Amino acid sequence: MQNLKLSLIQTPLYWEDPEKNLEMLSGKISAIEGPTDLVVLPEMFTTGFSMNPEKVAETMDGPSIEWMRRIAAEKNCVLAGSLPIAEGGHFFNRFIWMQADGRFEQYDKYHLFSFAGENRHYTPGQGKLIVELKGWRIMPLICYDLRFPVWSRNRHDENKGFDYDVLLYVANWPESRSHAWRVLLMARAIENLSYVVGLNRIGEDGNGISHSGDSAVVDPGGENLGNFMPHREQVETIVLPRCPLEGFRDNFRAWADWDKGVNLPARPTRP
Repeated sequence: MQNLKLSLIQTPLYWEDPEKNLEMLSGKISAIEGPTDLVVLPEMFTTGFSMNPEKVAETMDGPSIEWMRRIAAEKNCVLAGSLPIAEGGHFFNRFIWMQADGRFEQYDKYHLFSFAGENRHYTPGQGKLIVELKGWRIMPLICYDLRFPVWSRNRHDENKGFDYDVLLYVANWPESRSHAWRVLLMARAIENLSYVVGLNRIGEDGNGISHSGDSAVVDPGGENLGNFMPHREQVETIVLPRCPLEGFRDNFRAWADWDKGVNLPARPTRP
């Protein structure tokens, strides 16, 4: 199995200004040296964490989705992140997994952040998504989803193997709760015997809320493989090695004792 090369963009965002954000992100992506398999953008990368979807949401044939399609093709990689989407009379905080050939998968944020009123403006998703890239199974989630371990839970089947190898969180996680962000990323990696990637924005948003970034790539033992500094605008490319993941799972077989009881979410469907 091949290693996986990720490029993570920890950046401030222009408040409710998709055009400026796309221009800024285009420059950062074009500056990534050499090939990469996956470029990850923050939650609501076109607007910041806006509760004004009537003003900023786009349709699935809007300019931001077309931008993602063009950039993924030019960079010959997967481009991923979430943005506000209007569809069927509802608004969604939607994660897009855009492939280089223009095909895409999507995940609508399931746990809406009621503390900030997200549940009053957006509609929750109805299921999970697991995508595959170079033989890796990746489950993308969004920000507040991180606080819900049952939703993030990995499973193992003797015939199908693990549900996923990488948990991928994109976020606008406030600095005031950065300790919880760091600890929960480590916890999700350890308990699920997987890599966990957490990409968070930096800077102050239009509501005066500060974000420190603290992006991280955590291995299944809970060790951080990234070199992100808080509050620093940064693009980092990290290689996830496959052999150490498989070796860790073979040597520490906690998965054999995972709970298999009732009241767990249904096994997600793989494409």
